[in-house]
Amino acid sequence: MQRFRIVLEYDGTPFVGWQRQTNGPSVQQALEEALQRITGERPVVTGAGRTDAGVHALGQVADCAIEKAISANKLREALNYHLKPAPIAVLEADLVADDFSARFSASARTYLYRIVNRRPPLTLDHNRAWLVAQPLDAEAMHAAAQRLVGQHDFTTFRSAHCQAKSPVKTLDRLDVSRHGDDVEVIAHARSFLHNQVRSIVGSLKHVGEGKWQPAEIGLVLKAKDRSRCGMLAPAHGLYLLKVSYDGAPAPKPEPGSQSGR
Repeated sequence: MQRFRIVLEYDGTPFVGWQRQTNGPSVQQALEEALQRITGERPVVTGAGRTDAGVHALGQVADCAIEKAISANKLREALNYHLKPAPIAVLEADLVADDFSARFSASARTYLYRIVNRRPPLTLDHNRAWLVAQPLDAEAMHAAAQRLVGQHDFTTFRSAHCQAKSPVKTLDRLDVSRHGDDVEVIAHARSFLHNQVRSIVGSLKHVGEGKWQPAEIGLVLKAKDRSRCGMLAPAHGLYLLKVSYDGAPAPKPEPGSQSGR
């Protein structure tokens, strides 16, 4: 039995999310069906993060174990062939230790939220960013965001359907920056609550529009009341940017073959 780590990017638009479900196609399902065609087995693929319907990924990480003898490079190429025409690409594949877990070995996750701040409709970025016509003050949004950095009870920014045992999370980084018409929000933490990033971005939008002062974000946080949260930002602006594995075992080298990077 060989265990592989795979790194993926995907357009979440046609999927009901990462996790296999009965109400539509998922990224997990597409990967497992591709693996079955390659190996004749029915391996289970586990992801580092369960992205929601419409959410994209530039650096999702997953793991799977298969019995078929295959190099990491051949697995990557075969997956990319069998995943067509689904908008999923396997960027890397590596053999890893048997105890590696894409989910539980992860030390941090980084999300990107993209806002395009202009009046004209989106063409190339349709379903890739949130179009906000009202001018946004990115500096005020960034100032407000700093009030959320650190360990807090994030009940206000937590989905009612969140299954986490505790609303307490440590947000290591929350930056807002403007690049022309693009306003980007970067959030970095070991783990997140369900809808936490989208809830935060929707609240920061109120600050950017001048509806809230930056200090009000702190009061909204301390309220621990979901009804005090701003609007939920749409899924299509969110990207799982990177999953970190600081201190995790390095991928196992394959004799006579190259890594699938």
